[in-house]
Amino acid sequence: MKFDDLQARIRDARTPLRITGHGSKDFYGEPPRGEPLSTLALNGITAYEPSELFISALAGTPLADVEAQLAQQRQRLAFEPPRFAGAAGAAGGHGTVGGMVAAGLSGPGRAALGSVRDHLLGAVLINGSGELLSFGGTVMKNVAGFDVSRALAGSLGQLGLITEVTLKVLPLPAAVATLRFDLAQPEALQALNRWGGQPLPIEASAWWDGALVLRLAGAQAAVEAATARLGGDLIPAELADGFWTGLRDQSDEFFIGAQRAVAGGARLWRLSLPSTAPELKLHGEQLIEWGGAQRWVVTPLEPAAVREAAAQVGGHATLFRALDKGCGVFTPLSAPLAAVHQRLKASFDPHGVFNPGRLYPDL
Repeated sequence: MKFDDLQARIRDARTPLRITGHGSKDFYGEPPRGEPLSTLALNGITAYEPSELFISALAGTPLADVEAQLAQQRQRLAFEPPRFAGAAGAAGGHGTVGGMVAAGLSGPGRAALGSVRDHLLGAVLINGSGELLSFGGTVMKNVAGFDVSRALAGSLGQLGLITEVTLKVLPLPAAVATLRFDLAQPEALQALNRWGGQPLPIEASAWWDGALVLRLAGAQAAVEAATARLGGDLIPAELADGFWTGLRDQSDEFFIGAQRAVAGGARLWRLSLPSTAPELKLHGEQLIEWGGAQRWVVTPLEPAAVREAAAQVGGHATLFRALDKGCGVFTPLSAPLAAVHQRLKASFDPHGVFNPGRLYPDL
């Protein structure tokens, strides 16, 4: 499907449109509704300059294709976007470039290397009036004024149909090592905050069930020096790679158990907190990432109790997976923030065509 065909369909839309790719993130956010508008025909890498550290791809391009191209030049998407399995019957699965940006989710390396938003250099989209708009460029200095392309990260398709994106890429590190420490949660949080203030090449961290795991990455000398300084148990590279991949794609033991619990009526929450927040004594299993700033909790607790616990330490809670999302997925907005969201939506999608209610029921 060409851009002009998509523009015509959007201009002629009389009912809401549900933007979709592989369906790998249909579980995330409020339930999708509307007539499907697929991005899969928008497929292909349109530009790649390894020496300039950027890549451009159409929205329906499989994420796997982009990462395979980068790997040939020993480069990567450093924010490690999760690659969820596709919806039932979806060919390919594991997500598309457009869905990656619209969901705005990042993996284990986010705390050290930045999020999807931090690596998004430019974007092309079709707004609710069927106009083709281009924002940003191929380097950060192209951005002046309000950075619209970054506003698309995490918008869940509510502002327009993303047709193409340009992303900053980074080289693979020269050396990587993974260390394991046997620590209870309070001691693990203290260690993470202590190490976070030191010049250590810590790229990712994860704590679960009494074990803290660190990934060191960077120059060979820096990784070797940090390994000797920190101690712990050195995990063989093959086992470590499998662990971090499972954590990134939410296919490891914790998330498999969480999905079983959700099927039984529990809820999986994603808590965004200050990294210095203390242990949250919530009933259920917890997994901690990003130096303490991202905490996963699978629990049967009432939503109000989870959200109150997060708010008390200066954070917020997102309902990530649940059979019943009647309590709302995202933390309710304050009146001023809600007004900003409404104005932004009205500017880009004045007729309310795209993904109605996907972020908030009234948006």
